[in-house]
Amino acid sequence: KVYGINRGYKGLIEDDVQEMNLSSVGDIIHRGGTILKSSRCEEFKTEEGRKIAVKVLKKYGIDCLVVIGGDGSFNGASKLSELGFPAIGIPGTIDNDLAYTDYTIGYFTAIETVIDAIGKIRDTSSSHERVNIVEVMGRHCGDLALYSGLAGGAETILPEHPESIEGICDRLETTKKRGKKHSIIVLAEGVGNAHEIGKQIAEKTGSDLRVTILGHVQRGGSPSAFDRILASKLGVRAVELLLDGKSARVVGVKDDKVIDMDIHEALAMKKEFDKYTYKMTKILSI
Repeated sequence: KVYGINRGYKGLIEDDVQEMNLSSVGDIIHRGGTILKSSRCEEFKTEEGRKIAVKVLKKYGIDCLVVIGGDGSFNGASKLSELGFPAIGIPGTIDNDLAYTDYTIGYFTAIETVIDAIGKIRDTSSSHERVNIVEVMGRHCGDLALYSGLAGGAETILPEHPESIEGICDRLETTKKRGKKHSIIVLAEGVGNAHEIGKQIAEKTGSDLRVTILGHVQRGGSPSAFDRILASKLGVRAVELLLDGKSARVVGVKDDKVIDMDIHEALAMKKEFDKYTYKMTKILSI
């Protein structure tokens, strides 16, 4: 039997559990978000909260758990494993901020959303000869900004490492001198305040500048084909691991192959910034 736990660990503690069947997941492959909903849960971070969660799992005879999410969700799965309850983690976050896997579910869909927005903003940027800053999500990881900026043809990308205002302005002036009077700057939210950065750029260059913060638009939308296939592959591997009696593992992708590894090892890995691609974007945007 398969059970769905609504609203994550919060729903687990509150006994919001429902039995699922094949019909429960019919016609959802094209939908964004999650039919089981999502919620943060401070209580689950306590030992007493986790004990309540285990009692609920035992009540329904649930003997293993598949957890979909980011590092916070995985830390919870790790704690359950330490209590002797088998848990497998599947990476689901648009930030792509888990170091052990090349891709996370939702990341490529978010990139497509950002690229679509950049294309629309470029139309008005070009018409009005403006500089437009597009802020995307990524508080601790700049992958979304870096790769959407690359694919969207942004003139300046600020993914993780803050660039000096002078350096940005010099790039804008170089662009103007070759006859291009509009520019797109893609900024990751973790780099700095988009409005403040925009104000400084406008003051130094005299540019007509606008800021667009995409916000939670990036979290929705019909999943890309890549994400649909990725989610299917990772889901199958997670179930295979549980059937083999494995626990405290996470699944992911490395070099286009589905892999799994110890959850503690995965959480200890540090995400490395893609300096080569960042350097390449500077060359291509000259």
